[in-house]
Amino acid sequence: MTAPGPAAPPRPRWPWIAGAALLGAALAASWFALPVRQIGVSGNVQVPAAEIKQLAGAHAGFGWLYYGSWRARGLLDSPWIESAVVTRRFPDRVSITVTERRPVARWNAGSAVQAVAADGTVMPGGRGLERLPLIEGWGPDRHRDALRVLSALSAYNVRSVTYTPAGLRVKLPTGSIWSGDLDSLLKYAGSITMYPNTDLAIYPWGVSVQE
Repeated sequence: MTAPGPAAPPRPRWPWIAGAALLGAALAASWFALPVRQIGVSGNVQVPAAEIKQLAGAHAGFGWLYYGSWRARGLLDSPWIESAVVTRRFPDRVSITVTERRPVARWNAGSAVQAVAADGTVMPGGRGLERLPLIEGWGPDRHRDALRVLSALSAYNVRSVTYTPAGLRVKLPTGSIWSGDLDSLLKYAGSITMYPNTDLAIYPWGVSVQE
């Protein structure tokens, strides 16, 4: 039986420690050597560029190599911003291109008039919205029903849609439409071309011309 030989000496760990230290130094150096110096914003109309930069966490001095979509996710916290593309350009530039939601109406929700997109998203504030049709009313919120009416009557320059628990009234440049049933209103919406400059009432069984 052979006696075991002497144990092998432990391998020194200093190369690994030195390598980690060098890597950490390299990362730190890259942060300071490649800071973000230029930040471009495009595609925005309603949201100021300064607000977009803040939402995106983009500010001068942040490490260019480490800036990415994870940091820019705050852009989607704004109801105005539908999507965004963030691009890094060597050595120090970050470009942010946003696509804003398009307001299709104003909604008087009681406390303030706010912009509304076609998908029902409510967007506070906004500029140049005075010519958009106005949605208002009382009772349970029906602004999404009103948006469906605006879409169906988009060719008729609708001025306003007023909702109540009893129905919806559409104000046109000349004349108006009232209906207590949304589906009937959408079904017979095309009938207004047959009765221009008139007040119409739409029921499940047909259209009534108001004298």
